[in-house]
Amino acid sequence: MSSFAASHLSPSYPDRAAWGTAPKLRAWQHEAFDLYFRREPRDFLTVATPGAGKTTYALRIASELLSRGVVRAVTIVCPTEHLKRQWADAAGRVGIAIDPEFKNSQGATSRDYTGVAVTYAQVSMHPALHRARTEARKTLVIFDEIHHAGDAKSWGDGVREAFEPAARRLALTGTPFRSDTNPIPFVTYAEDGEGVRRSVSDYSYGYGPALADGVVRPVIFLAYAGEMRWRTRAGDEITATLGTPLTKDQLGQAWRAALDPKGDWIRQVLLAADKRLTEVRRHVPDAGAMVIATDHETARAYSRHLRAITGEGATVVLSDDPGASDKIKQFSASEGRWLVAVRMVSEGVDIPRLAVGVYATSVSTPLFFAQAVGRFVRARRRGETASVFLPSVPTLMGLAGEMEAERDHVLDRKLPEEGLDDFLVDEARQRKDSPDVVGDELPFETVEASATFDRVLFDGGEFGTPAETGSAEEEDFLGLPGLLEPDQVAVLLRKHQADQQAARRRKATEPPAPVALAPHEEMAALRKELNGLVGAWNHRTGQPHGVIHAELRRACGGPAIAQASADQIRSRIDTIRKWATQRSR
Repeated sequence: MSSFAASHLSPSYPDRAAWGTAPKLRAWQHEAFDLYFRREPRDFLTVATPGAGKTTYALRIASELLSRGVVRAVTIVCPTEHLKRQWADAAGRVGIAIDPEFKNSQGATSRDYTGVAVTYAQVSMHPALHRARTEARKTLVIFDEIHHAGDAKSWGDGVREAFEPAARRLALTGTPFRSDTNPIPFVTYAEDGEGVRRSVSDYSYGYGPALADGVVRPVIFLAYAGEMRWRTRAGDEITATLGTPLTKDQLGQAWRAALDPKGDWIRQVLLAADKRLTEVRRHVPDAGAMVIATDHETARAYSRHLRAITGEGATVVLSDDPGASDKIKQFSASEGRWLVAVRMVSEGVDIPRLAVGVYATSVSTPLFFAQAVGRFVRARRRGETASVFLPSVPTLMGLAGEMEAERDHVLDRKLPEEGLDDFLVDEARQRKDSPDVVGDELPFETVEASATFDRVLFDGGEFGTPAETGSAEEEDFLGLPGLLEPDQVAVLLRKHQADQQAARRRKATEPPAPVALAPHEEMAALRKELNGLVGAWNHRTGQPHGVIHAELRRACGGPAIAQASADQIRSRIDTIRKWATQRSR
């Protein structure tokens, strides 16, 4: 089989190519490809940031191995059903026929196919079947997002049994680390200087280098704080401000209140994100946006908010929807504004036109966060930027600030000195059926949740000052042009920061604007001021208060203070002030 087609596969399959990449391989893909064939390894782990083009790279290697006769079949292992079809579509474009509908019950696929696409769960249910298939023909196994092979012990054991006899194994991931210590099959671990075993990649291409190469978009994170009020099961009302120091329980419940579709926080953030999308679409007309929701119920509620905001419906993709793949494909090819999804669109699914995201889930592991943000970074042309809106939560802010950090999977996690503490509580929570919900062990009812703009995070820096939603300060950042080079983004953010700080300094030095008073309030204030001046004159001269008031009436005219008009009292105030500077008694 010729490898010509694979060498001309768009690095951004299954959709449009990134800026400056078609028809040739990107530099990193070519470098990793050459390294692979110099070594001729049985196992090879490639770590490349989401959006870099791992699919193209892997299919180029598959095509070459098939054409050389090194392998006769290809098995692609994916995290989700949708990704099976996505891989099959991309492989078909380069002449590799992959069956994405293969079922364990079939036992074998049609001879028209070069291989199959299966899920990690599918393999774990019948590893002996997949081992037999692997042994029957020299097989290249491509592991898409290999870290998923460690999701459960049965998955890891199944993958090892099924694919141990493979002729070649190519492992791919955009996020090689995991939140647990489950070893990943066919991944090499080596001890570092502290005796900790870390995953070792054969080739790595991180977000930082990809950003410098123009392969991925720069990401602007817009964080929103706000005041939350909720009622506990006991009937107590608690108020906390997101974005300020809180206890772990307070933070979890305030975060949950912010994401509650019944509160105003999420509605205000969705409104801000839609304004940002409108600005981006001035330069990128087909730009789309996605909300990553915690569960099906909130996803549907967020969709209703978006219809009220935009006047048009959002595409809702739920993990148990049999038509989810078709909905994703249709949205990707359309010019619709909003997609609302639960978890299943957090990784691997390529919708290159996604440019704005709302992180409306309480999942806060580095793995999930990196996968979620990865949905927005795929570049199609020079200058596109990504904007991700998120709650002002310390964990998320830390992850956003470390976007360019490269991590390895660590097997030897050190336990806290006091074993029965937060570590074990966290581990127990991770084993729950619904791990997405923070604070669900403390049921409560959201009473009020309002959003305020907190700050912008970009390239490790923070910009902006806290402001109300809809304010000019917020608009400065929502209105950033949709096409900017990374250095231009930094320049504009620094300018807005300087302008806002200068405006605040000017405001601090300006005298407060006069407050309009009701007539009776104004009269009371004038009488108080005059009586105060008379008292001061009394201390200075020793004259009784009554004598001073009588002298002021003779000088200015008018009745006693109780019957005097506001203008008459002002005249007496001016007169006694003159006495203080001109008369000596």
